[in-house]
Amino acid sequence: MSYTHIFKAFHDLTVTELYQLLKLRSEIFVVEQNCVFLDQDDKDYACHHLLLFDEDQELVAYARIVPAGKSYAEASIGRIVSSSKVRGKGAGKVLVQIAIDKTKQLYGNVPIRIGAQYYAVKFYEIFGFKAEGEIYDEDGIDHIEMVLA
Repeated sequence: MSYTHIFKAFHDLTVTELYQLLKLRSEIFVVEQNCVFLDQDDKDYACHHLLLFDEDQELVAYARIVPAGKSYAEASIGRIVSSSKVRGKGAGKVLVQIAIDKTKQLYGNVPIRIGAQYYAVKFYEIFGFKAEGEIYDEDGIDHIEMVLA
């Protein structure tokens, strides 16, 4: 399967793109994972947004690039999500690699920190992320911080 992507600062997103990314985040984080939380955390304004589309131009994966000092001392990739439609088909790998590349393009060769769902540690290790610290609960799901040095 081939994918195309859009990468934009918040204020450059179209209304349709913003709606699509918020809908996908809600479908996965709120409905599928059954987490009651306010997804719109006011960080989106400062972030760049990566939207991954399938061949039918449907949004199937998303991540946001967070500048240093917003979530962590380091630059970060957050809200990493893929639709159940494409899980196991490589979309997540494509998304994370583009997100890493775009983070380095924006901020240089800096460390990148993520708050990973614990079950996905092996997935992020493929890209060189290393777990740091203790497992913690976020919205009823085990997480751990990981850093790509």
